[in-house]
Amino acid sequence: MSETAATALDKEDLRRTVADVLDVDEAELTDEADFVENLGVDSLMALEVMVVLEKKYSVKLGESELKEVTCLQKAYDLLAAKLQDAA
Repeated sequence: MSETAATALDKEDLRRTVADVLDVDEAELTDEADFVENLGVDSLMALEVMVVLEKKYSVKLGESELKEVTCLQKAYDLLAAKLQDAA
């Protein structure tokens, strides 16, 4: 089942989704680009990203987890762990 969860979470699809919510170019949204420092994301935008990701991937993200997600790679890792646990 974890194989299904891994294939359901595609990093490039995640990149497109987050870039769309943040209204930034996908090229700017590198794996390590800091949402706040590099992309100017404020707390409201971060919350919007989390709501979209929760709906898209059918997971629940806690407030403490929201604070940990500072770049695309961390968002990917968190979602992968959540989907793995759900499998």
